[in-house]
Amino acid sequence: MREGKESMSRGYGESILLPKTSFPMRGQLPLLEQRLLLRWDQMGLWGLIRERSKGRDKFILHDGPPYANGHLHMGHVINKVLKDIVNKTRQMGGYDANYVPGWDCHGLPIEWLVEESFRREGRERLSIDVLEFREACRASADHWIGVQSDGFRRLGVLGDWEHPYKTMTYEAEALTAKEVGKLLLSGLLYRGVRPVQWSVPEQTTLAEAETEYEDHVSRTVFVGYRFLEGKYEGDEVLIWTTTPWTLPSSQAVAYGEGMDYVRIRIDGLGEVGLKGSEGRVVWLASCLRDRLVEVLGFESYEVLEEVKGSVFEGSVCGHPLRGRGYDRRIRLLPGDFVTGDQGTGFVHTSLDHGMDDFILGKAYGLEPLELVGLDGKFKEWVPLFGGCAVWTREGKEGDANKRVMEILEEEGVLYGRGKLRHQYPHSWRSKAPLMTLVTPQWFVSMDRDGLRSRALEALESTNFYPKEGRRRLSLMIEERPDWCLSRQRSWGVPLPLFVHKKTGEVLRDEDVMDRVVSLFMREGADAWFSHDKGDFLGDGYDSGDYEQVMDVVDVWFDSGTTHRFVLDSRDDLSFPADMYLEGTDQHRGWFHSSLLVSCATRGVAPYKSILTHGFVVDGKGRKMSKSEGNTLDPLDVVKKLGAEILRLWVVECRYYHDTKADMELMKRTVDVYRRFRNTLRWMLGNLAHEEEGVEVESGDMSSLDRYMLHRVAVVGEEVRRSCEAHEYQRLYRLLHTFCALDLSALYFDVSKDTLYCDAVDAKRRRASMKVLRIIFDYLVRWLAPVLSFTAEEAYLCDKGLDAECLEGESVHMEDFLEVSEAWKDESLEARMCQVLRIRQVVLGALEVARVEGLIGSSLEAHAMVYVDEGVNESDLVEDMERICLTSGLSFFALQEAPEDSFFLGEEKGVRVSIVLAEGKKCERCWMVLPEVGSFTRSDVCGRCDGVLEGLGWSCEEERK
Repeated sequence: MREGKESMSRGYGESILLPKTSFPMRGQLPLLEQRLLLRWDQMGLWGLIRERSKGRDKFILHDGPPYANGHLHMGHVINKVLKDIVNKTRQMGGYDANYVPGWDCHGLPIEWLVEESFRREGRERLSIDVLEFREACRASADHWIGVQSDGFRRLGVLGDWEHPYKTMTYEAEALTAKEVGKLLLSGLLYRGVRPVQWSVPEQTTLAEAETEYEDHVSRTVFVGYRFLEGKYEGDEVLIWTTTPWTLPSSQAVAYGEGMDYVRIRIDGLGEVGLKGSEGRVVWLASCLRDRLVEVLGFESYEVLEEVKGSVFEGSVCGHPLRGRGYDRRIRLLPGDFVTGDQGTGFVHTSLDHGMDDFILGKAYGLEPLELVGLDGKFKEWVPLFGGCAVWTREGKEGDANKRVMEILEEEGVLYGRGKLRHQYPHSWRSKAPLMTLVTPQWFVSMDRDGLRSRALEALESTNFYPKEGRRRLSLMIEERPDWCLSRQRSWGVPLPLFVHKKTGEVLRDEDVMDRVVSLFMREGADAWFSHDKGDFLGDGYDSGDYEQVMDVVDVWFDSGTTHRFVLDSRDDLSFPADMYLEGTDQHRGWFHSSLLVSCATRGVAPYKSILTHGFVVDGKGRKMSKSEGNTLDPLDVVKKLGAEILRLWVVECRYYHDTKADMELMKRTVDVYRRFRNTLRWMLGNLAHEEEGVEVESGDMSSLDRYMLHRVAVVGEEVRRSCEAHEYQRLYRLLHTFCALDLSALYFDVSKDTLYCDAVDAKRRRASMKVLRIIFDYLVRWLAPVLSFTAEEAYLCDKGLDAECLEGESVHMEDFLEVSEAWKDESLEARMCQVLRIRQVVLGALEVARVEGLIGSSLEAHAMVYVDEGVNESDLVEDMERICLTSGLSFFALQEAPEDSFFLGEEKGVRVSIVLAEGKKCERCWMVLPEVGSFTRSDVCGRCDGVLEGLGWSCEEERK
């Protein structure tokens, strides 16, 4: 019996139990989703779930706070939907999976937006009172929290949206300050001078997580440093740098102790027409000699000797601008960062402008020179370059590089120059290039009191998804310098510190810190700017003796402290979190900062596991960018296709890696969605005829029925394993394959005849209905974490409810159902493998016969099946003709197969020939059987005659 043939001769169609459901074929998702969201709000779904979960073990996924500074983008979608799927699978797996969303409200992204709004009003940042500015930042953050919250809820993400956390609440600001106080009192926090990534336009240092590397063209120079004394006096070592502006600050030249160096006498003028270059003796790395001779244009040269780098120990050169105000002695120092990959094998070293340089210089007693100011300009007193700008406040290259190269050329030490396109650090907000600049800042020591080792030890007991995340984060912790905690901004939690004006010592007093925290609890961090110093210092100190630090805390410290003011402060949560889940960039961001804060103040990691996802790129694999016009607005997708399509897209992809997204890909996802929807619809249509309270004995089930129960058991266990391992693409494939192959292509196709044509009370039909009920109840729950709206719609439809019904029923209040061990039957599975192998060949042969015009419907066919000796007919299941969708089926030995019999590919162990079935066509079920015409009703088979008799149909009624 084939679905869709509703009009039959003599009115038999009215006796057929065709599917009947209010679950529409087209979901009209944009409208349906909004109706369901309204229902969930009105019925208080989140509260009902929480009430139902009391007493369960908790599973807490702690939300990494997005910045409250813009509309939703596709990165938000993959992040929030993944979190929602994790929470829903854990909730339905029997846990109390409470989810509290949060927002990062401080920091440069928000401050930058507010500065732009003030500039549009003609007001510059420095002219605005700090409290007015902070209030504007707070209002901006609140606005965007509302916008983003609405967007996240529209995606079907369930959570405690009425009580989110915000890093700008008074409690959050107070407890963040308290964590800073713990670092101060423990001795981990100190003031120091060292290189940081400095943004001239934004006038602040940036964390590594706020830095992105973009293509940039740098000016390059080759410069000679002349030996002042010793065996090689008068020789020059050649250095190469991509930052000519750092040469005035040059303090040393680094070499590789184990590297080979060559001493050559050069003839010829070189690329820049170097004055007096003939006869000069220069040093460079042996492995780079041939390339450098060509690049610098030496017409000829003579190798004088070759030595190991260790020969330079104790050597001293003069500064390239010696005699022009730069008479410092330049020491040659061994540096383990010197390689032969590029350059010359010698690296000019300035403590002001490089971390490797700083560490090396400090080890040999050097101190920074601080020639360049925070405004990106050389200080006015600097010889030759005073007032020259490295970078302008607009983020453009200044005149410093050009000026430095002009002077070098005048002095006859510029051997070559050029340009290099490479990856260079930029601010992720202003997009301006950054400069490495030594500045006085507040730092958290990584090695004092063993913070680094505690963090690394904590990672060993943390689970990572994928596993590679542990190594990545561990390497970052191993290699990172001390944490620069201070930022020269206004919108954030102030560093609650006081420094003695005469001694320069920071005040470490627990009572003072308690007063700070208490005031922040009552008034928020604005209190730091509105109160007199004495209100914090108390009567024990003269406020005139102390300077109040006005820097704010690095925003990554804010977010890294959320476990303190969220997990610890709410009774419905717990510490440590079971999971942190963010993009892979958070290895150097939130995962990193949270680990350090927690290990510094509590000695343990704030999480038990970390799951990471990749970035979203366009359909061609390119980074999404508004300037490129290749972004995809998720709310556009929601309006046109529905949020359900975005949710399905998330699990279709391997989210560990970068994920492609464009409207074409979304439309393809719609096709996949329809398969799930149609699967649910067909089941609902048949379950509409379900009898209440009818028991079915296992003996009444066919082999196919029992095989489907076996598949439910197998798939159910795989679903749980996939959810526990957070392998959601695997979950998607499991469910898609189950719906497409096990259900639509097999069980539904075979069961249609039974469900449509058997008597309502027939044992075979009741067995099929029982199995169908089981499949639906399991499948609708398996789908709920991903297709949250569609599963809810189907669940309500099954219960005779709709989206307007406010009764306290929801699929999201259900748990995954436990599978019965009794359903598993491996021997039946082995038999069914043989059956399905035969069925596949029969279906192929039927298609060929249909194309050739031998048959119209498969029910007109009788399949002649030829099998090899490995197939024992007695091992197959009953009703093989029904499973193969034919009216008859016979088995024969393979050697009897005709030459033109059908087989599939290389599989020749089964061959099939199709012949016309004997008998007449039953006008009710369309089976072709010899028995048709042997009953009262001359045009139906015995089964159909019995059904019609049971319905009270007389022959006269049939003919009307």
